Formats: sequence, structure tokens, C-alpha cells
Amino acid sequence: MTNFLKPLAIAAALASPLAANAELPGMRGTQHIGITVPDVDEAVEWLVDVIGCESFYSFGPFGPFEDDWMTDNLNVNPRAVIEMITMVKCGNGPALEVFKYTSPDQNPEPPKNSDIGGYHIALYVDDIREAVKYLRDNDVRVLEDPHPLTDTGSEGQEWVYFLSPWGMQMEIVSYPDGMSYEQTTEMRFWDPRG
Repeated sequence: MTNFLKPLAIAAALASPLAANAELPGMRGTQHIGITVPDVDEAVEWLVDVIGCESFYSFGPFGPFEDDWMTDNLNVNPRAVIEMITMVKCGNGPALEVFKYTSPDQNPEPPKNSDIGGYHIALYVDDIREAVKYLRDNDVRVLEDPHPLTDTGSEGQEWVYFLSPWGMQMEIVSYPDGMSYEQTTEMRFWDPRG
């Protein structure tokens, strides 16, 4: 292959969706996402009263253990304790498993998206401007205004980030007319629009 064609071949490969070569046996989808918060009761109250999630049940504590159970099973400090876990559901999609940990080496600052292990949770809304107004009316810090995505497979989607009271990054997205990738492949993301 000539040097001229190599970049084109690489670009074509990166632009093409990759079929799964392997699959976790029996995998059906994402069941829950775990998040650690400084206060489970306050976090769940905000998720229910402001965001509109449903709280299902709570359990715990786990620990402290005298052996390395926490490290062996959860990859955390052996003296870490899970004080409480509450399961929460926000519309359709995976549940949130909301943890309150204490640990001798706990970092009290939430990771940024740019940090290794950083994350955010995106919620689909029907009308992004109405949702932004609602969040701001409820004293939620919304970063900037909604941004449209263009020139990507996500064209048709608008997004904006906001912060939970404990500093976790969250996002709202909306694509009422779908996204442009749907015109180029039969593959589909899970669609909260039903």
C-alpha cells in the first residue's frame, strides 16, 4: 500500500463500526451503574425530588472486615466500609447503585471526565431547553447552554452538562428526530424514546 493510501485506509477503518469479535456469554445489557456519594440520603433525595428518579430499596452496611475481603472482592482499601447502598431508577435504562463508602484512603473529590476512571451519567430528555430551564429553576449548576453535535454520527443530538450537588458530572441529551448514524447502518444504540 502506498503512503498516500495508508491514511485513507486507517480513516475508513476508524469510521466503520466494528462487529463484536467476542461476547460475554449471556450478556443482555447494562443493569446498573454504581456511583459513590458523600451522603446517600441527600443524594437519593435530590435524585428523586429534583431529577425525578424512583428509590427502590437500601441495604448495608458491609464491613469493616478483619481480612482483605474488601480488596479481594471490590478492589478498595481493606479497611473500607460500605455504609449504605440505595438502588435508584431514573426513567428507562439501567438503575443507579448509590454507595456511601468510608475508607482511609478515600479521595473526597469526584473525578473529572479527563481523569482516568472519570465518568458522567447522561439522561435523555424530550425538550432540552425546557429541561435546562427546570434545572436552573431548581438551583442546579448547568454548564453553558445546549450544544448541537454536527459532522459526527451523533448529528441531530444536543447536549449540555450539569453538576449534582456533590459535584458529579451529569449530562442531558436530546435527539427527537434521531441521529445521523441511523442513516448509515442497521446497528442501533438503545433508544430511550421507546
